Formats: sequence, C-alpha cells, structure tokens
Amino acid sequence: MSSAPSSDCFLEVQQLHVTFTGGKKPVKAVSGVDLRVQRGEVVALIGESGSGKSVTLRSLLRLHAEKSTQIAGSIRVGDQQVLQLSPIELSSYRGRVASMIFQEPLLALDPVYSLGQQITETIRRHENVTALEAQQRALALFERVRIPSPERRLQAYPHEMSGGMRQRAMIALALACQPQLLLADEPTTALDATVQIQILLLLRELQKDLGLAVVFVTHDIGAAVEVADRIAVMYAGRIVEEGPARTLLRQPRHPYTRALLQSRADGALAKGQRLETIAGSPPDLAALPPGCAFASRCKWAQPACEATQPEVSWLADNHSVRCWRALEPQTV
Repeated sequence: MSSAPSSDCFLEVQQLHVTFTGGKKPVKAVSGVDLRVQRGEVVALIGESGSGKSVTLRSLLRLHAEKSTQIAGSIRVGDQQVLQLSPIELSSYRGRVASMIFQEPLLALDPVYSLGQQITETIRRHENVTALEAQQRALALFERVRIPSPERRLQAYPHEMSGGMRQRAMIALALACQPQLLLADEPTTALDATVQIQILLLLRELQKDLGLAVVFVTHDIGAAVEVADRIAVMYAGRIVEEGPARTLLRQPRHPYTRALLQSRADGALAKGQRLETIAGSPPDLAALPPGCAFASRCKWAQPACEATQPEVSWLADNHSVRCWRALEPQTV
C-alpha cells in the first residue's frame, strides 16, 4: 500500500501473511500487508485491538513461535532479508539492526537483574567493548533518556522504578546498540496522560537526533498524530488506508478511518453529547469474509463490498485506500 520505494527506503514489507496454526482453526492475523519506512521517518500503525498491528511489528523481529506460526512474504531491513536469516544471523540482527520498545516494560525486563546489568550485557553481546566501557555507555543512555540520578538508577531493579521511569529504561535498552530501526509497541498505553506526553516527546526527539526509522503501534490516534509522519490504518489484518498523518486526520477516505476519528472525544464534543460508536464487531480472523472485512459494519456498503476484496486506490502519490467507493466524491 505504500508508494514506490526510494533509495532511502530502509524497511520494506511486501505481501506479509502471518497465520497462527496452534488452535483448532488457522487464524489469519495478517493478510497481505505492504509497508515501507524511509530512514528518519516515523510510521504509525493504528486500529482496534486484534487488527494485526502488534503481530506485524513482532514479525519484523521474528518473535512469533515458529512451530505454531506460518509467515509468508518479504521483510527487508536495510540489505537483509529478515525471513531468510539463520538463527545466528537473527541473533545479531535483533538489537543491533532493529530493536523494540515493548508495551509493558515490567514484563519485558528481567526482574532478577539490575537495569544496568541488562543494558551492559546487551552492549557487550553485540560489541567488542570492556565492562567499564559498557557501563559508561549505559550511564550515558540513562542520561539521554532523562532518568534522574542515573548512577543510582542503574543499580535499581525494574520493580523499584515507576512506570514512566521503567519505560525510559526500556527505551535506553532498545537504543543500547545503536539500531537503525526502532519498533515501538504501544509504549505509552499503561502510563497516565502526563507521562504519556513526556514519553512521546522523548521518542520523537531521540528519533530526530539519531535519524531512526520508526514503526509506532498504537490505538490512540492522538498519539499517532503527535509522533508520526505517516499513518497506516489496519483492520482485520490488512492496511485499509495509508497516508501523511495530517491528510488522514483532515481527509480520511476509508469508512473505518472516519469511524475511528468520530469515536474519539475532542473539543468539538458538546456537553452531554454521546460519542459515536462503530456498530458490530470485528470479523473472525479464522473465517474472514471474501469481500471487505469492514462491510458488515459499514453504512456505505454495497453488494460488491461483501463479494470481492477491494483493490488499492491511489488518491494521491502518498495517499492510498482499500475501498470500492474510495473514488466516489463525498461518499466516505
């Protein structure tokens, strides 16, 4: 769904399919995702829970259990084909080329090692440096992510830190080996509003300073607009609309994108006015319909929508939508 690749394209995902086979029926969690991210660019994946955002993100690091997961398509990061990497190559790729900020750092961080130990171990695993040099790097990282009293905090264990400080430590760990691709899986979900803003601003500042390519997963449109250059809207394992953040906020063309924007509270909502909701429920990923997965919930649906999967329509060079009625004026 992305425009033609450029020389600055660092991440290129083509026709990614992810199917989980561990249950009674195969679950098609991701169905033909195309995504490109240039160096120094932030792309946000947004959508409801279960839309395939985190599954897509974890596929970029091949974190899914291989015995119960089928992955098809192509994932290229830099000059590496991720799905073709050997176990040894994959171990070097994770952390060094691409790294992830997980949603809940208390679960992602090891509870029996101090934060300093975890960061220095990561640095020494990927780089030929002494223990002292790794400790100095860890201290510099804590200072960069603005953790107060960094020397003391390096000795702390994850449970001894607040949620906001743990997330800053998680960001420091993700940046420890100077990756070129940063994957952020809803990094502000468990934080209060004030801390969320601080983390978002920190991520955007670090991204600009380091020139990182970033894929940012969130269900919060406000957070996506705050940090992203482009937004890709996911529904039922597919990207249904993609374009510049400002364009999608002001001129959404897919019915699902419009519904997401209308279902959030903002300054235009009058006192006592009810939020709009999206009728119905997401489809069963183990039994996807032949047509548009959103058709049963869409008030603009027509017979063709339920019968055949819509092709990608380009509204501009950098704005695409997967909807049969996308090119009709003022219909969606």
